[in-house]
Amino acid sequence: MMATVQGLKQKLLVEIEKLPEYKLQEVLDFVSFLSQKGRYSPGYQKQEKELDPERNPILRFIGGVSHGSLAQDIDEELYGI
Repeated sequence: MMATVQGLKQKLLVEIEKLPEYKLQEVLDFVSFLSQKGRYSPGYQKQEKELDPERNPILRFIGGVSHGSLAQDIDEELYGI
């Protein structure tokens, strides 16, 4: 059965209270990582400004070599295959 959000937060606090002080930074680092990761999860909606070629010049280049042979025989060149 799914616990409520408030119940989960309480359980987290109880478990955090049991930890030695030196582990608290590790917990904080992990929570920060999860927070950042959540921004790019499937449910996250990107804002349109993130895909603005004026703000991100690499977006103007996407597809720039779609008709060329830039990577032709690249494996042979790199690995001798």
